Amino acid sequence: MLVIRVDEFGGPEVLQPVEVPDPVPGPGEVVVEVEAAGVLTLDTLIRRGGAPGPRFATPLPYFPGRGAAGRIRAVGAGVDPGRLGQRVLADVEGGAYAEQLVAPVGALLPVPEGLEAAEAMVMLHDGGTALAVFGDVGVRPGELVLVLPAAGGVGSLLVQLARSTGARVLAAARGAEKLALARSLGADLAVDYGEAGWADAVRRRVGLVDVVVDGVGGALGRAAFGLVAEGGRYSNYGMAGGPPTEVDPAEAYSRGVSVRGLEQLAGSGGGRRARQERMLREAAAGRIRPVVGRRFPLAKAADAHTALQDREIVGKAVLVP
Repeated sequence: MLVIRVDEFGGPEVLQPVEVPDPVPGPGEVVVEVEAAGVLTLDTLIRRGGAPGPRFATPLPYFPGRGAAGRIRAVGAGVDPGRLGQRVLADVEGGAYAEQLVAPVGALLPVPEGLEAAEAMVMLHDGGTALAVFGDVGVRPGELVLVLPAAGGVGSLLVQLARSTGARVLAAARGAEKLALARSLGADLAVDYGEAGWADAVRRRVGLVDVVVDGVGGALGRAAFGLVAEGGRYSNYGMAGGPPTEVDPAEAYSRGVSVRGLEQLAGSGGGRRARQERMLREAAAGRIRPVVGRRFPLAKAADAHTALQDREIVGKAVLVP
């Protein structure tokens, strides 16, 4: 079977397609025939050798990919043979960039009827993350919420979650296509943070905001933090555009702004499965729209990483064997 292997840290070109023997499940395991594998910003950080913290430290060589959707094609000892053919999501620590993967039964979630593989894949990681961030900041009806980036896998879901509570949503993204998507998902206002002075334009247009959810980091995240009103909330859940946003604790204290970072999000892992299941139900019921932006052939995993790094993806990128 075809699988992606990384023998050295570096650019997207280190993602090499190789042929390996088909996997065999051990006790309590299954083999999943992959129909869609998710591509995460985290994957690009690990590939470059910049894993965020010891939890994601990865020795070489390694097989990337932390989640896939597909069908069970083989079961190991102790697994009900009746599960053969079931549509599942596999939440794994690696090896999902492959035509087949081995996963323990405990890492599987059923795919609800009405969702295709790539749509379900959006909800595995991005859905769970979006719900964790959303719950952490406690958005209330009538509040103004700034979401950036608003057109990525997580951001597109945060726009919808905030809108569903009766909050007003200010979507920030780069380019007309991404802003159009955010509006189609329910954003009340949209701003292009690729334009100089975007934060000043927000101040002139709407003033300050009650909540910021920031998945970009770096200078853009710092500018977004400056838009939080006194007593507001700010959450930095990702760093798609640079390092985590640096917030001066003294400034946050003086303004009464509650600041949540990646460390707080990591501490919310206890309810991970419940959040994933809830978002899958919401998507299957049509209440949340999973946005699949681009599908890349498995052998072109390097192209997927390049497009993600260059911020070309509108929605979620997936690999399709």
